Amino acid sequence: MTDSQLIREIKDGNAELYAELMRRYERKIYAFIFHMLKSSGMEAVAEDLSQETFYKAYRSLQTFREVEASFSTWLYTIARNTVLSELRKQHKNNPVSLDQGGYTPYASFDAMPEPTLLRNEKVTMVREAINNLPEKQRSALILREYDQLEYQEIANILGQTVSAVKSLLFRARASVKLQLEPYFADPLFEEYEGMN
Repeated sequence: MTDSQLIREIKDGNAELYAELMRRYERKIYAFIFHMLKSSGMEAVAEDLSQETFYKAYRSLQTFREVEASFSTWLYTIARNTVLSELRKQHKNNPVSLDQGGYTPYASFDAMPEPTLLRNEKVTMVREAINNLPEKQRSALILREYDQLEYQEIANILGQTVSAVKSLLFRARASVKLQLEPYFADPLFEEYEGMN
């Protein structure tokens, strides 16, 4: 069944089919929320906000109109708004510095071969660079690079035009590159340039 068919069935009273819709999107929505929360060190609430997103979507499913957006776009929009609401609430109740709460994996040289250690260090630096981006740039980059969404869908989720999304992505990529240039110009990293 397509998303549209499932939604029609759910709207007609077959509520147990909502579990199938959740199954299709739960990993993507969780990953999106997790990445959005990373810069605030609030990854621990990603699961709760993911469940809240699906609950809000279920409660509002009767108002969903496919002519305005696809179900996935609508769901990502709910997820984004849920995260932004939580971040505003947490910031108001307990201002958190961006430097606080970040987990950096540690492995000794004895436990890991050097290429793996360097790869893990690169991944950590890239994540930190993404987390330093302004919210809209970070969201656009996550939706494009991690979730592989099309420009139009990202535009719908962020409430922007396609050209604005392309601009956000350009600025986000340029900022990440600028943040990482000092590290990747290091001869130690150049040795492993071919690594993914």
